Amino acid sequence: MSSDRRGVALVISAPSGAGKSTLTKRLTAAFPALSFSVSCTTRPPREGEKDGRDYHFLDRDTFIARRDAGGFAEWAQVHGNFYGTPRDEVVDNLNQGRDTIFEIDVQGAAQLRQSLPGACLVFILPPSRAELRRRLEGRGTDAPEVIERRLANALGEMDQAHLFDYWIVNDDLDQAFDLLRSVYLAQTARRDLRPGGLPAELTEKDG
Repeated sequence: MSSDRRGVALVISAPSGAGKSTLTKRLTAAFPALSFSVSCTTRPPREGEKDGRDYHFLDRDTFIARRDAGGFAEWAQVHGNFYGTPRDEVVDNLNQGRDTIFEIDVQGAAQLRQSLPGACLVFILPPSRAELRRRLEGRGTDAPEVIERRLANALGEMDQAHLFDYWIVNDDLDQAFDLLRSVYLAQTARRDLRPGGLPAELTEKDG
């Protein structure tokens, strides 16, 4: 990462069970300077999740108050819970040249395209509906009715795939990661993230 450019805003979305969390964690492990945007949510923590690391866990009233005060760059209600991205924290990071990855739902991604001009949107797709069902059932964390609701929502989310800049089908995890890694590296070379133009050592005249 170089401080002479704005940070990359890399937005990752996918239907539940497509593998976005696995790919996101793998990318941040490969690039330690890539900051993870910690979202706020009203859903309860899952086993192993920690407040401030995986999410900022808020009660419903606190979330709504922050939302109404304009405190989120995006927010959405998904599966009965609220999710949102803290606005000031994200803008400060990007202005200081910190590349930031966002792992959010389709609704939130569409809002970030508006609130963060230049954001790169990546949609992770499952190889098939049958495989998506198998993965959701294999988690062993959701009741059957929750799985059915997630599958129904997934169809609607995939109808919004045209909003994204890149599509990555997560059939083979290694291949999907290679594609995501390539997308991120290409974003770091974008000219529009360097408002100051070429570095001084390339433009100064000798003598």
